[in-house]
Amino acid sequence: MRHLVEPEVREAGKGRAVLPHPEFPHHSARADSSKYYVAGYAAAFLNIIVTFPVNKLMFRQQLHGSLARDALRQLRAEGVRRLYRGLLPPLAQKTTTLALMFGLYEDFSAALLGSRPSGVPEALPRALAAVLAGSAEAALAPFERVQTLLQDARHQATFRNTAHAFRALRAHGVREYYRGLVPILLRNGPSNAIFFGLRGPIKEALPRARTPASHVANDFACGGFLGALLSTLFYPLNVVKVRMQSRVGGDFLGFAQALAIVWQERDRRVSRLFRGVHVNYQRSILSWGIINATYELVLRFL
Repeated sequence: MRHLVEPEVREAGKGRAVLPHPEFPHHSARADSSKYYVAGYAAAFLNIIVTFPVNKLMFRQQLHGSLARDALRQLRAEGVRRLYRGLLPPLAQKTTTLALMFGLYEDFSAALLGSRPSGVPEALPRALAAVLAGSAEAALAPFERVQTLLQDARHQATFRNTAHAFRALRAHGVREYYRGLVPILLRNGPSNAIFFGLRGPIKEALPRARTPASHVANDFACGGFLGALLSTLFYPLNVVKVRMQSRVGGDFLGFAQALAIVWQERDRRVSRLFRGVHVNYQRSILSWGIINATYELVLRFL
């Protein structure tokens, strides 16, 4: 991977110093680490506002195993007023999650790289930093839990809004907020490690960016590719997570038990575990393209 501190380059024919696009942030200035949190927050905010309706369509397919046209027909029948129902939990959760994802990754990387024994490849502490950041994000699982309930048509008459859903779950104990925690942990750590591990090499494999617009285009392409790859790879985990989180009260489904139930419901066919994946990867191309491009763009102005 490229050295953490990139040298200045001279713009051809102009003789003035230009800082290259920050593919790998500078880790020595710990006082500046807040900018990674701010950039992650801004990227998530824009992404959620743009992609929420598509995400809701995908959710209905994951939960009910329905076709895209059936899920779309259901959303149309519910009307525009309900289209953004359940927006607050992902807005609160995703903005905080991505702020932590990027910010903690940089902080953990700085700490681990600073204490790295000689002979240990740089990729190892970076991968560990990504897994640690992903595990820390799982503390926000209650927001995913409430989002699942608010997006499920079966619970629309039960929960009025986000605050009401949180209050209602309190009666079932703290554990109720963390249904589906295991698939979240299994998803977050490995996906973070792959994302941060491949982000730099993929960006370097793209045509060299020579203008601000081409930097944004490359960042969008890099983020979109990784988003599509990871969301497809970990899609069955999200299917199981949704199944676990759609219940309120009663016995807790373990991860293996929930997987077995979903496997039976989908007629023991792997292809049906991926029902809705085409909407998912299309959404992820847009979503992670926006996230990666916005994150890098905001960083350039901080």
